Amino acid sequence: MGLDLIDNKRLLLSIGAVVILAVAACGGSSDSAGSADATSAPANVDVPVDEDSQRDSLLPEITGIANWINSEPTTVEAEIKSGNIVLIDFWTYTCVNCLRTMPHLRGWQEKYADNGLTILGVHSPEFEFEKDTENVVNAVESLGIEWAVAQDNEMETWRAFGNRFWPAKYLFSAEDEIVYSHFGEGDYAETEVVIREQLTAAGHDVSDIPFDPLPPDVRDDEATSQSRELYGGYERSYTQQGIYNGHEEYYSGPDQILEYEDEGQPIDGQYFLNGLWENRAESIVHGREDPDLEDYLRVPFSARSVNIVIEPSGPEPFEVVVELDGEPLTPEQAGTDIVFKDDGTSVLQVSEARLYAVLESPEYIQTNLFFRSTSPNFAMFAFTFGVYLEGA
Repeated sequence: MGLDLIDNKRLLLSIGAVVILAVAACGGSSDSAGSADATSAPANVDVPVDEDSQRDSLLPEITGIANWINSEPTTVEAEIKSGNIVLIDFWTYTCVNCLRTMPHLRGWQEKYADNGLTILGVHSPEFEFEKDTENVVNAVESLGIEWAVAQDNEMETWRAFGNRFWPAKYLFSAEDEIVYSHFGEGDYAETEVVIREQLTAAGHDVSDIPFDPLPPDVRDDEATSQSRELYGGYERSYTQQGIYNGHEEYYSGPDQILEYEDEGQPIDGQYFLNGLWENRAESIVHGREDPDLEDYLRVPFSARSVNIVIEPSGPEPFEVVVELDGEPLTPEQAGTDIVFKDDGTSVLQVSEARLYAVLESPEYIQTNLFFRSTSPNFAMFAFTFGVYLEGA
């Protein structure tokens, strides 16, 4: 790394333009999360405090919730007093690690919701647009989530639990004790065993409910490495993982539209630009209308699957042309959000803020993806990568 780049990093840090974030699982969180947009969610909706409660003050509780989805406001204590055990699931809807856990949560909801299990999803947003209630409602509906979801927009419940991971699970017994926790993906059978044990201890009969956990996701044995998660915005460009953008000029100052030249560096763990782009706090945004598709964003990667988080920076929907080493994806390589034009071009059709599945290769590959758009509304927030034999 050149001295100029180091000096520019210090400049940004000195003017407070960059927030250092602790990253783990799908990402970490800053305790100084921004205020919720008053147009996107109502004021905090909390359950009145029970003055007769003898609950241990050291136990974490759901607090500071902006909005409830699929439920009236509730608390861990209220659910336990109703005779249930409680599974807290911290998630956010653009986190691919969280999305991979959803089939297992849906299975537990179907089997145990009428037999003493209450799942409380705590949606703690990673990006500002994830605070928008409509966005979260759409995600809840598309994911088939039937349990209660609390919008923890100010991360108050996140902090109450001392949580640092997406996804994260905490299981409360009928005795109001945290008897199990799990961070990240995996160990689904182990988690279900503990759920069944605690339901039985609480007096619920689950003997007739089959213990048939879904098979775990299987990693590709041929995958020698996996690309790290990449972030588009400058707030994330100074982390324990290092620098995400591969251009020195990116670090000359925040919120600038600059012209970039891609020199073709094959560096896995960074993204590269060509043409006009604006560096914003949470994203890198295409800086102009480009009818000839000369501008692009390039990502060297090692993976079987690739996902991109996009929020349109303007109201008009747009398309993003996706190429693998300069060629359209094949139907065998295409992620579930890829659409093929009549001429064979592979594109993403972007109309909402969410995670888009780009690539699901039948084999592990190490190469480059290119993203081009005619629209200045193309804003990239993050890339995630996977090496599972199936899915994202």
